[in-house]
Amino acid sequence: MRHVVRALLASSVVLACGASAFAAPPPPVPARGTLAGTSCTVFPDDNYWNADISGLPVHPRSASWLAHMSTSRRLHPDFGPSYGDGPNYGIPVTIVSRSHPKVPVRFDYASESDRVRYPLGADTKIEGGRASGGDRHAIVVNKDTCRLFETYATRLAGGRWRAGSGAVWALGSNRLRPDGWTSADAAGLPILPGLLRWKEVKAGSVDHAIRFTTDRTARSHVWPARHDAGSGGIANFPPMGARFRLRASYDASALGPRARVVVRAMKTYGLVLADNGSPWFFQGERNANWPDRLVSDLKLIPARAFVAVDTRSLRVDRNSAQVATP
Repeated sequence: MRHVVRALLASSVVLACGASAFAAPPPPVPARGTLAGTSCTVFPDDNYWNADISGLPVHPRSASWLAHMSTSRRLHPDFGPSYGDGPNYGIPVTIVSRSHPKVPVRFDYASESDRVRYPLGADTKIEGGRASGGDRHAIVVNKDTCRLFETYATRLAGGRWRAGSGAVWALGSNRLRPDGWTSADAAGLPILPGLLRWKEVKAGSVDHAIRFTTDRTARSHVWPARHDAGSGGIANFPPMGARFRLRASYDASALGPRARVVVRAMKTYGLVLADNGSPWFFQGERNANWPDRLVSDLKLIPARAFVAVDTRSLRVDRNSAQVATP
């Protein structure tokens, strides 16, 4: 991910482990890419979503949280082909230009929404389709201004746009929403930076954390999350914003090369708890190119191979998603 410490994806040579002092150096990490169809990067390099957490300590409550998170399950990639049963799975991203008309949106949670005009229209893609009964997220990026618009429960009623909530971000900024405010996600975080995207997997480099859900969360949130919607105590249940890392010891050699790209990202950047939902479902963009083999391979990763990570040392300012450099 573009995050801060962009540590090498391969481990450095450690003589104590018996590696040769003359071993070839790991290949250079590719420069952080831009969002497909734009010249925009998804938040600065030193943003929380782009932070390398591979060296951070395990959280003191990791075992307790995981004990309440259905770790007997395997991960579920919440994207991929639907085989003709409605639109393909995943959260779609709509790219627009500066000239796209903007419309007023009436929000159910107006007091915690950014009440500006949104670039919604006939071209706006909605998660699950416009007739869906699901979350109906809409993610729109203005490619000229690099502004991100996200809405939840998006619908068109009587010729007028409505949504449960809405949030706007500048993709070049680390600014967070006011503490206590939701976004299009329960955690009050942006959705786009946590989506697995086909372009990056195909290129062999995923350099950011991935958004995921679980069914029971705490009545608490931790930086940089701004909001929570849980019912449990933080001693036993994970808060919104909690970050989880795939153990370095997890052996992905039986998986295909593209699945190993995702595994490497999970070990380096991890997963961010962003919403309530099915346990261990992690999200990607809606894209017709997701390979069946990749989706199948990712379903083999066991939830028990993760640990919660203590990210407190990353925080620079409670109102910013900027992370501290080592």
